Amino acid sequence: MDNNHKTDSRVEEKKRGSNNHSMLKTAVVAFVSAMLGVGIAFAGFSYFGNRVADTASDGSPGTTQVSYSKANTASTMSGSYKKVSNSVVSVVNLQKQKQNSDGDLSSIFGDLFGDSNSDSNSNSDSGDSNSDSSGSNDQNSNSDSNSSNANLQEYSEGSGVIYAKQNGKGYIVTNNHVVSGSDSLEVILADGTKLSAKLVGTDSTTDLAVLEISGDKVPATSNFGNSDNISPGDPVIAIGSPLGSQYATTVTQGIISATNRTIETQDQNTGQANGEATVIQTDAAINPGNSGGPLVNSAGQIIGINSMKLASSTDGTSVEGIGFAIPSNEVVKIINQLVKSGKVERPSLGVKVVDLDQITDDSQSSLKLPSKVTKGVVVYSTTAGSVAKMAGLSKNDVIVKLGGKTVSSVADLHSALYSHSIGETVSVQYYHNGKLKTSKVHLTKKTSE
Repeated sequence: MDNNHKTDSRVEEKKRGSNNHSMLKTAVVAFVSAMLGVGIAFAGFSYFGNRVADTASDGSPGTTQVSYSKANTASTMSGSYKKVSNSVVSVVNLQKQKQNSDGDLSSIFGDLFGDSNSDSNSNSDSGDSNSDSSGSNDQNSNSDSNSSNANLQEYSEGSGVIYAKQNGKGYIVTNNHVVSGSDSLEVILADGTKLSAKLVGTDSTTDLAVLEISGDKVPATSNFGNSDNISPGDPVIAIGSPLGSQYATTVTQGIISATNRTIETQDQNTGQANGEATVIQTDAAINPGNSGGPLVNSAGQIIGINSMKLASSTDGTSVEGIGFAIPSNEVVKIINQLVKSGKVERPSLGVKVVDLDQITDDSQSSLKLPSKVTKGVVVYSTTAGSVAKMAGLSKNDVIVKLGGKTVSSVADLHSALYSHSIGETVSVQYYHNGKLKTSKVHLTKKTSE
């Protein structure tokens, strides 16, 4: 009896243990299921919430909502823009009111190089701003500027970039054609502050100019990168004031289209080709008013100064996305000379010349050239004491080579000449009374354009 009772007790205890284990197992499963259910509920809620915020198709009409999920839009080029934008300025060319003259070429020049002309019919009288205009620019307050500029009007607007703060002064690089003919100059900072600027120096050959403002007004400066390191396809941005300061610090993006594009440059007064320049080609949008602004790489470095755009081809075909910038390595070389001496010194022959193909047939016959000679430059006159005159060149001689480079035009002659340094001796080939001659020319400096 007692043994049976003990056996029954053990059986009951075993049953209770088994039941407890089953209940525990059931409870664990229920808990896990509950947790999974909560997780699914949370996921379902989150998904549903996003669906409500991001779509307009769910729900009844008139219940569209804005998505508050933040997109990651940061990019390398937006970072580059932030590095440079505060140093970019608008440059305002102020001139005395004057009547437009016949044969005004300023509109032609503006179309080529991208000036943003005002409604005024004023025109620029010279390629470089003169010393009087630079002297009248040295004001340091807005009130002074307003009083001295009362009889002036806005002729054009361009862009520029502050690249240095030294000796209490801020230095701005821009294009020569932006400041050409100015009687006074203003710059507008990125925050809208207007300042008077002093013209430090200009160089019409490279189309560069340097301006100066008070150093305590400089909000930021930008650095130059090495333009020899760029490659076609590299991303770039152009920053400036297209169509004027109302669109200041506008940024456009593109790529480097070509790194060493040779283009013909023009004389600002005559419109005649006077040389060639090696420039950076880009498809970043460059519009009137962008001239003088920076072309910036992905590191936030200036690799060029925007100078011009091509709006149509020689046959009149409209084109898009062909803009040009002066390479930064060339820019730095020129602006350092401008800050030091206000000008750039280059070799000079001391002659006035004209393209041979611009001479009439009757005039060409007097030159007695062989029939095979159809290209070259004709010496119109030589300056007294010039190296050309000392080398034996005279009026009506036709130059066909300089320093081993063929000369077919005035542009060729300038390019060949400026590839040499002051003090070098080069050979020049020319026809004199129909006979080919060669002379040695010792190059001296040229201090004015």
